This record gives sequence, C-alpha cells and structure tokens, in this order.
Amino acid sequence: MFAGNSKELEKKISYYFKNKELLRQALTHSSFSNEQKINKHKNYERLEFLGDAVLELASSKFFFLNNPDMSEGQMTKLRSSMVCEPALAFCAKDLKLGEYILLGKGEEATGGRGRDSIISDVMEALIGAIYLDSGFEEAEKFILKFILSDLESKQLFYDSKTILQEKVQKNGQVLHYELIEEKGPDHDKQFTVEAYVDNKAVGRGVGRTKKAAEQQAAYGVLIEWEKQ
Repeated sequence: MFAGNSKELEKKISYYFKNKELLRQALTHSSFSNEQKINKHKNYERLEFLGDAVLELASSKFFFLNNPDMSEGQMTKLRSSMVCEPALAFCAKDLKLGEYILLGKGEEATGGRGRDSIISDVMEALIGAIYLDSGFEEAEKFILKFILSDLESKQLFYDSKTILQEKVQKNGQVLHYELIEEKGPDHDKQFTVEAYVDNKAVGRGVGRTKKAAEQQAAYGVLIEWEKQ
C-alpha cells in the first residue's frame, strides 16, 4: 500500500504511469524496503540518480533558451540555486509529496516525511521514473510545470536572506539569527533557527543546515510582512 493515494498523486501531477511499479519505487524509502525485506534496489535511490541527470539537462536547456544574454557562469549559478536540495524540497512541499512516501517505522517516527533531504530525493526519483516510463519529453514537462514554473515567487524563497537583510537595513534595523535547536545524527542533522529584528523574534525556520534553516526563517518573515 502507498502511504497516500497513488492515483491522487498521478492526478495532481497530470501524469499517469504505464508501469505503476516505477511510481511505487520512486516513493519507496530504503528504510521501508529494509523493513519489508524488499530487494534493496527497489527503493528510490537508483531512480534519484537518473532523475538528477535528467533534471540537470532539462534545467540547463531551459536557462540556455530563456537567457540568451547570460554567461555560462551566470547560468551555472542560476541553475544551481534553482535545483538545489532546499529548492527541490520547496517544490515537493507544494505537491505535498511527503504524504505519498513509503517510510520505515523508525524514519517515520523521526519526522522523515517532512525532511528536505528525503522529499527532494523523491522529487528527483519521480523525474527518473517518468523518464523511464515515457522518455525525456514527459519528464521535461513535469520539470517545467513543477520546478521551473513561477520563478519570480520561487526567487523570493531562494534569495530570502538577502532580500530580508536589505529590507531591514533600509529601515535602519538590525537582523540576526540564533540557533534554537540542533538534533539528529551527524549525517542527518536538523537545525532550528529564529530570525530576530532589533532583538525581537520575527520568524523561525528548520533545515538540514544552519543556512537552510535561516533561509526558511527569512522566507517566513517576508511572506508575513507581505500580508500586512
């Protein structure tokens, strides 16, 4: 059984798998396959490897065609910011992808379903699965629709720390971040950070690194300020 409704996910992404086993594999974490004593290669890791390559090609093509005056260095920087782990996790959360992942009990208990490192990997595995099921064109459609769309809003997320710093300085205020909590093993840390403006807590973020947590916190502050 899937953690969530696989048909619901297919409808959400507007893609229906011919080979449903590819979808299942893309959503299967190694902790689940280990618990169920499934073939160790039937988790998402191999599909993630393939999806990463497909994503790099599709995003490179997109930035090349849409930025004719941009240098190789500028395109590389843009691509790396748009398809990095926090960015992919941000896109995966829009799809609520975490709800559909098959996780082992231990990983579930430690919050794996919402962990950026896992849901970003599943996003790439899903790309790899679509590529194997239907080829590059369908995988590219998925990437354009769910990763390389609405870039202006996503740029706010990716550049949130810089944007917040500029806004705070413009108002003559001081911004700083404080680490509130650090937990998890060395290979899979989770950091919780609070953003302060003039020593007043204005936002909180969680991430795999301090920088990612700060980015989440800054983004939350910007969204709240936009509502005011």
